[in-house]
Amino acid sequence: MPRGDGRLSHDLDPQRPGPQDACGVFGVWAPGEEVANLTYFGLYALQHRGQEAAGIAVSDGSGVVVYKDLGLVAQVFDEPTLASLRGHLAIGHARYSTTGASNWENAQPTIRSTSSGTTIALAHNGNLVNTAELEKEVAERGLVADGSTNDTSLVTMLLASRPDLSVEAAALEVLPQLRGAFSFVFMDESTLYAARDAHGVRPLVLGRLERGWVVASETAALDIVGASVVREVEPGELIAIDENGLRSTRFAAPEPKGCLFEYVYIARPDATIAGRNVHSARVQIGRQLAKEHPVEADLVIPVPESGTPAAIGYAEASGITYGAGLMKNPYVGRTFIQPSQTLRQLGIRLKLNPLRENVRGKRLVVVDDSIVRGNTQRAIVRMLREAGALEVHVRISSPPVSWPCFYGIDFATRAELLANGLDNDGIRRSIGADTLGYVSLSGLIAATEQPKTRLCRACFDGEYPIELPAGNLIGKHVLEGVGRRVANSAPEAPHTNGSLVATPGGVTANRP
Repeated sequence: MPRGDGRLSHDLDPQRPGPQDACGVFGVWAPGEEVANLTYFGLYALQHRGQEAAGIAVSDGSGVVVYKDLGLVAQVFDEPTLASLRGHLAIGHARYSTTGASNWENAQPTIRSTSSGTTIALAHNGNLVNTAELEKEVAERGLVADGSTNDTSLVTMLLASRPDLSVEAAALEVLPQLRGAFSFVFMDESTLYAARDAHGVRPLVLGRLERGWVVASETAALDIVGASVVREVEPGELIAIDENGLRSTRFAAPEPKGCLFEYVYIARPDATIAGRNVHSARVQIGRQLAKEHPVEADLVIPVPESGTPAAIGYAEASGITYGAGLMKNPYVGRTFIQPSQTLRQLGIRLKLNPLRENVRGKRLVVVDDSIVRGNTQRAIVRMLREAGALEVHVRISSPPVSWPCFYGIDFATRAELLANGLDNDGIRRSIGADTLGYVSLSGLIAATEQPKTRLCRACFDGEYPIELPAGNLIGKHVLEGVGRRVANSAPEAPHTNGSLVATPGGVTANRP
């Protein structure tokens, strides 16, 4: 399925995508407010983090209902649907699949009921690395699967498998068992919970409303609902919010390793991570690029939109004029029409077109955020040359991506990563540029204003801060690829949108 937002690091051919984003999560506890609407707008602000599916769970104190479907937030929800989702707390999710296929069953939030009648709904940003291990525990406990094949569903089942404990107590048992990256928002009938793994790989922030609390993947989602930023959810912290206020518990000692690629590409430019504004960091990366890779040129142009801040910084530091050279079609959105071979050959032209008058006869510096397979940059360089550019100098605001991510970003496999098989000059020749320069890892880290020891840099240097399992017990389709499911799995859920309620034992059913 082609990507839904037209961002340019993703090629037209749906079989050959670029780096796919982490998911976006949102939660709100606010009696007296229209919590489903707040969640909708929060997810709208986080749409860049996932475009495959969206869902919202709400509770009015007597029960939890989930509404979810494949598609963008604005496609899944309309005003009548939101009006039917009434309650005083809600959680929401915008999904890109990092474990499990992109299908209705794997859309989030997940929902389960305990045998004592408590309902749990959960939304997850990140990716666990001990998924096969967790599935084994689920099977040993004799739990009934619901047709999904993602790590989030396993966590929800494990939380619901302890009916003799409160949800909070169950979480304090389950969370320490999880390995990998997770920023969770989850809920029962009366309480909103948020938890972040001990390394804090994926972001999660806490905000304050006049009459409640909000948690979200990025500060931009707090801004859009009028919440003030309180602080980040700490690595290894579980937060619970109910009528008695907010309480915090540690389930693991913090060992911060925030994702460095959030600063490069994932997060919105208006987000703040660990006290650093992302736009400012990207502008500084551009300045560093100009210092490390100067060149004589006439015009600095970005690959919109992700290359824009770094291009501004490059132009500022180099003294070369900044300008527009590529026009993005703002209406390239989700389409269910697969491109023909002819359209694939046209490739990026459906999303970008050169401003011929601006680039003709010019020596160009083209700034982009990353090179994964090289398809996008190759097409851009060719297009600019055809438009009359004399020289094309490519500058990249991240180091070469040489290693896959197992913590919530779906890169290509290592064999497909261009930087894994070629040196800098080989990559330059592959994309057809006159020169090619990547920002150094040290320069990128400096721009974040974070110590190197507090950042996950695995996609750049191969140093994985969370131990990976041996063999093939890892990957996006690990629960499908092993060719097995938990015994007694539930019948396949219908492939239509709709409200869900949890029934005893955890099987979900369409609500009449």
